[in-house]
Amino acid sequence: MTDNPLLRPWNGPLGPPPFAELRPEDFLPALKAAIALHEGEIAHIRDNPEPPDFANTIEALERSGEALARVRRLFWTVSSAQATDAIRAIEGDMSSLMSAHGTAISHDATLFNRIAAVHEARHDLNLTGPQLRLIETSHAGFLRGGAALEGEAKTRFAYIDARLAQLSIQFGQNVLAATADWTLDLGPEDLDGLPEAMRASAKVPGTPDRYSFSLGRGDFEAFLTFSARRDLRERLWRAFTSRCDGGPHDNWPVIAETLSLRHERARLLGYSDYGAYALEDSMARTPAAAKALLDQLWEPAKKRAHEEAAELQALIQEDGETFTLAPWDWRFYAERVRRDRYAMDGSAIRSHLRLDDVLSAAFATTSRLYDLTFTRREDIAGYHPDVWAWEVATGSGSPVGLLYTDYLARPEKHGGAWMGSLRVQEKLDGDTRPIVYLVANFPPAPPPDLGATRLSVDEARTLFHEFGHALHGLLSDVLYPSQSGTSVARDFVEFPSKFMENWIISREVLSGMGVPDTLIAALRKAEEYGQGFAGVELVSCSLLDLALHQGEDAASDPKAFRDAELARLEMPEAIGLRHDLPYFTHIFDGGYASAYYSYLWSEVLDADAFEAFIEAGDIFDADLATRFRQEILSQGDQRDPMVSYAAFRGRAPNTAALLRARHLI
Repeated sequence: MTDNPLLRPWNGPLGPPPFAELRPEDFLPALKAAIALHEGEIAHIRDNPEPPDFANTIEALERSGEALARVRRLFWTVSSAQATDAIRAIEGDMSSLMSAHGTAISHDATLFNRIAAVHEARHDLNLTGPQLRLIETSHAGFLRGGAALEGEAKTRFAYIDARLAQLSIQFGQNVLAATADWTLDLGPEDLDGLPEAMRASAKVPGTPDRYSFSLGRGDFEAFLTFSARRDLRERLWRAFTSRCDGGPHDNWPVIAETLSLRHERARLLGYSDYGAYALEDSMARTPAAAKALLDQLWEPAKKRAHEEAAELQALIQEDGETFTLAPWDWRFYAERVRRDRYAMDGSAIRSHLRLDDVLSAAFATTSRLYDLTFTRREDIAGYHPDVWAWEVATGSGSPVGLLYTDYLARPEKHGGAWMGSLRVQEKLDGDTRPIVYLVANFPPAPPPDLGATRLSVDEARTLFHEFGHALHGLLSDVLYPSQSGTSVARDFVEFPSKFMENWIISREVLSGMGVPDTLIAALRKAEEYGQGFAGVELVSCSLLDLALHQGEDAASDPKAFRDAELARLEMPEAIGLRHDLPYFTHIFDGGYASAYYSYLWSEVLDADAFEAFIEAGDIFDADLATRFRQEILSQGDQRDPMVSYAAFRGRAPNTAALLRARHLI
């Protein structure tokens, strides 16, 4: 085992992974060895002759699988952020092995009987609150994994789990390939309206006058915002929104089979549909409760969007044009409104938002709130030269953990932005410090000064959002690994990240980056504009996701189902879906199936929690920051998330705070 670097303990400075030694050909042998080791650990727990108790069953399970966790997390890190041909070639086999192993554990009847026995006696064992919750979530996890099924039902369940894992891989690889297959190649005559920083980042190396824009969301949104060439905006929009809609990377068959199997899986477990299954352990509890929140936002957002559309159509007519506002026009004319009405020049503020300055601002904000320091560790390798390692410590020098940042777009990286854990914080057998990483897809500035990459306000907000996830992992303070950091309900996990976004648009943080007061005032005023568009984009995808997973109607013809649902919602034609189904990776390759509403559910918590800082008159209020760290960031899944929220705020969240934050009331 020690011949394979993926299986060795991480013993270097801060215990980092051996990224410099990673070879794709080592992953499958390492995974097989780690699975064999875990099978032995599981057998020891299952076959223990002693009566089952918390220590020899639940805690023993928590201690098992350490080598497997290292291999699994390393692979998912590189398969999402550095998916070379060699990595993609083994992704299906890796996923199948992990899925089969997980199902075998869930379906081990003898092991489940031990867990069930401890669960049955849990109230008589004098356990702590976190221990009691651990038993309950472990028992529920086995049930949700099919432990109580028998015979053909259990066999069918195992097949469905394996097939769904394969479909998820196929969906993600299709999106990655379709995104990489197309570029918008332009000459100098095609760049009207584009800021100089955008032109510089799009310059094709080694050519005097060629520029290229990808189907990454950063390029897509920036080009639609600034390009004065309507024909090129339309060409890019159509390429972006037609990804995986037919052709060699067609995802419609994948979607149909996925929806069908999810519904069948839920029915095998006794649920009415996949939505009921997926939300059972969430804060919302039911699809009806999630939809009730979305319904509160949908009509106000749609009304505001229609008002915005009328205003943008008037601008078009003022220009002497006769065309009707289309999705590829909206961002361009909305930017004009912000510039003309609020003196908010997106290209001007972009010039102040250098990537390295925005990251430094995130560090400084975190230092003021939570007394943390971040030190670059050039001696610690990442999985790509763009990946930087940071040692995180308290102000007094006590170690907190290790952070990797990977912000620049490249073809091997899946789209979007995310946070992941390579090692979680826990104290079961000593103080284990967390290792987390952040990934984004910001279009890079020309080398060598990649830190000079300019960000839009939305991209800067994304950086702060993911940084909030990182803090949730880094500041965890729990005993058991499965309760650590971001291992919480899906509609709670976005709360710390949404909460962190508030600081990037604050006067204090922006002025620290040299943004002039006049531009800050314009930005903050302009934030009120466009909430109809933003609300419709987010709520429509959330409602569609919920509808897809309620009942089985969508599986037979998901495209027709989508069209009918959007017609029922009276979706504004000039906006369009932010994530159309063929590239909606959140719900088909990202763990957010029937849970995309989580962003808005968490935004209720975020808006209400941030109002506490506003009421205090100081967004860096030390007492509130300490309480947020203790009651939210450090707790992980040791208790019900609503208990954690009430411990911070002193009450349940107020939905009206979200409507106020989005300027819809």
